[in-house]
Amino acid sequence: MKMMWITFTGFAFRYLRKYSHKKYVLFTAFIVISLLMQTVHTLEVAWAVNCGGDEHTDVHGIHYQADPLDIGHRSDFGKSLMIQRVVPQDQILYQTERYHINTFGYDIPVYRDGDYVIVLKFSEVWFAAQNQKVFDVVLNGEHTVVSELDIFARVGRGVAHDEIIPFSIRGGKLRVNGETSQVDGNKISIEFIKGDMDNPKVNAIYVIKGTVDDIPKLPSMPGTDVPEEEEEDDEESQSLKPQKSRKPSGPKMKDPYAADDTSAMLLPVFVAIGAFIPLLYCLCKL
Repeated sequence: MKMMWITFTGFAFRYLRKYSHKKYVLFTAFIVISLLMQTVHTLEVAWAVNCGGDEHTDVHGIHYQADPLDIGHRSDFGKSLMIQRVVPQDQILYQTERYHINTFGYDIPVYRDGDYVIVLKFSEVWFAAQNQKVFDVVLNGEHTVVSELDIFARVGRGVAHDEIIPFSIRGGKLRVNGETSQVDGNKISIEFIKGDMDNPKVNAIYVIKGTVDDIPKLPSMPGTDVPEEEEEDDEESQSLKPQKSRKPSGPKMKDPYAADDTSAMLLPVFVAIGAFIPLLYCLCKL
């Protein structure tokens, strides 16, 4: 379908250029506007919350509501760190968190059938060793979608980590990882399960209607080009070490992405606008 559109566009472009200057300009303006609209494509966000924090809109346009939960504890201890792998504008999503001494969770509204992806955002801001905080994540009360999550073992202290979980809902049934459960009342639950090693927590959550390919990914770990998904497989293959005593926070970590901004993301938009302005001027002169 994409190749057919490109072929048709090329043919129409050559025809109009040859036989009609005015139509050629109008058609070119249409193409530029179409490209601009594709460039600023937005995610279809079903629900998002900045756990333990206030509302926030990130660099991808995802609007997170303020945390409505009143169980457990809100914490902004992470503000004492500069979280790695995150641009300055979105530090807050990994600096605030909600934790609880027991299992806790959120209800997520889902009103339509389709494919969905839930993204769970984490960062370890307290412990400086693995096997200090380990917990499971359960979807819809039945499906363990993240098992024995040890944030420090995955990425270290003061580093962003996302868990990306695709699922689908059709005919009142939720399907994830080959398992099925009933959806009651147009909502599903996401729970963080209390284990033997400290308290469960989460920094932020969002759900989109779409696929994993639509999800903005975190950059590779500092000092490596290996995607985080492969690093997680390596970590899971290692055996757990004996539990260690709780340690205080370590030294403040520098953020290698502190100098980053969103200019690279907006460059295609600026280029498209720059190309469209002369065309608009030509149209006005006709």
